[in-house]
Amino acid sequence: MILEVKQLEKSFGARRAVAGINLLLNEGEVLGLLGPNGAGKTTTLAMIGGLLQPEAGSITIGGWDLQRHPLQAKALLGIVPQEPALYPQLSAAANLRFWGTMQGLQRSELNKAVAEALAVVGLTERARERVVNYSGGMKRRLNIAAGILHRPKLLIMDEPTVGVDPQSRNHIHETVKRLQCAGTAIIYTSHYVEEVEELCGRVLIMDAGKVVAAGTVAELLRAAGHAQELVIKVNRPHQAVLSRLTAIPGVREAVMVGQAFKLLTLKAEQVLPLAYEYLLSQGLQVSAIEIHKPNLESLFLKLTGKSLRDQ
Repeated sequence: MILEVKQLEKSFGARRAVAGINLLLNEGEVLGLLGPNGAGKTTTLAMIGGLLQPEAGSITIGGWDLQRHPLQAKALLGIVPQEPALYPQLSAAANLRFWGTMQGLQRSELNKAVAEALAVVGLTERARERVVNYSGGMKRRLNIAAGILHRPKLLIMDEPTVGVDPQSRNHIHETVKRLQCAGTAIIYTSHYVEEVEELCGRVLIMDAGKVVAAGTVAELLRAAGHAQELVIKVNRPHQAVLSRLTAIPGVREAVMVGQAFKLLTLKAEQVLPLAYEYLLSQGLQVSAIEIHKPNLESLFLKLTGKSLRDQ
């Protein structure tokens, strides 16, 4: 067991950000952490990373209690933040040498660690290039390299693929798989349910500071049932239309996300013409229609009546 979290709690004023979270993670396991903005994911990760002090509960990393033995616990931990922590005017290798020195690596060990980290993220041939010339996806890959320089047993990856191109996303996915094969335990947060389903053996879904569902991907998909997610994109979505869509026979839940209405239903082929006809009657233009099979997004919608992707 590399990580054990018991009854973790944290509040900010009157708002309870994290309310009694429990979490176990084994070596070589990738755990997906899902939830909309404000669910408590970032606060939970900040406490595990030692950046925030919990009000209650305990965190143990590799057998070390984080509060009583912070140096020993943090030595086993790597963090890949959502925003790259890099110096743009330095080369990739110089960035990594700086962060490796901050982590206490000595010259011979440091050079080896830098070379290994660059190889893992596929940036060896671009090592001497200044980061200012890197694409967004390359910067995120270098950000991962900085987090694994000291070969952590536990790695936190917070939204590592936000805003990256498909090629870089594939590179990051392959990096996660290589790290897992090497025995690194990973906590992986994302709003993209497809990559969580691909990469993670187990998943925790959070809402309002609590875990609302937990289990293997297969277990959670079974819990999602047979309901399909009908997504209808329109030009002018608004709440009054949403309430009417919710009343259509066969619709279990409905939410509005960005320019789209998402309807959870067992009978998409029956609900679709009714929803389409109503939207047209309200003078709305339908730009796209999608039907998705049950996934973690539809499970969250089923449990909470909200969307994971609260855009």
